[in-house]
Amino acid sequence: MESFVDFTNRSQGRDQLFRATQYTCMLLSYLIEHKADKEKLVMKLKQLESSMSSGRKMFRLGNMVHALVAARRTTQLPNVVPRFCLTASHLTRALYFVCDAVLWLKSVGLQPDIDKPKWRNWATKCYYFSILMNLARDWYEISWRLEQAIQEKKKYNSSWDNHNQELNCVKCDGLHSFLLLLFQILKKHPPLLLDLVKNLCDLSGPLDTLGIYKTNPGVIGFCGILSSLVGILTLASPHLKLKQ
Repeated sequence: MESFVDFTNRSQGRDQLFRATQYTCMLLSYLIEHKADKEKLVMKLKQLESSMSSGRKMFRLGNMVHALVAARRTTQLPNVVPRFCLTASHLTRALYFVCDAVLWLKSVGLQPDIDKPKWRNWATKCYYFSILMNLARDWYEISWRLEQAIQEKKKYNSSWDNHNQELNCVKCDGLHSFLLLLFQILKKHPPLLLDLVKNLCDLSGPLDTLGIYKTNPGVIGFCGILSSLVGILTLASPHLKLKQ
């Protein structure tokens, strides 16, 4: 109980709970919207989804500062690729929060003249680029660990001939060997696996909104739920969060 109270006291924890509820409503309303006797339930689910979205916007009003502080911190990273990817991700996330705050002002009626489609498009593009930078960082981590795994195999080979035979075997069924090694690496590094899953799931919304790859509210809702559950898990268990 104390752990739950501590979790919900954090703004990120509340945001993830609201987010999970929002996408659950989206998925449920999509699944039952074509049933004749479920119109009222669908309407209530969509109203709850809208309320969760508005609540999350209010929770995120101060997140621009957090994103800028995080960007400043990642500029000190020793490796060039993670430093660039994470700094770019945090800066574009800060721009996303600016657009999000403007949209919140529009939604509560404080700035009714705001061009909502334009600001929403900007927000989506910033969010999309931020996710791409996170995925680039994930791929760098995976590539680095793949290289480490190959080096370990070289170290423990009994002879260079055996190593050449192994490399030839890998070339024969390259995709299968690559996928097997990738599976082993992700299995050994749960934080990297969770971060990769979360970022891939987060892509569904921007891809659909920007028209890059159209899906439907069911797919977006499912991906949003999965991403939210990963976010809740990493907040509740910080050791599962990929370190910067």
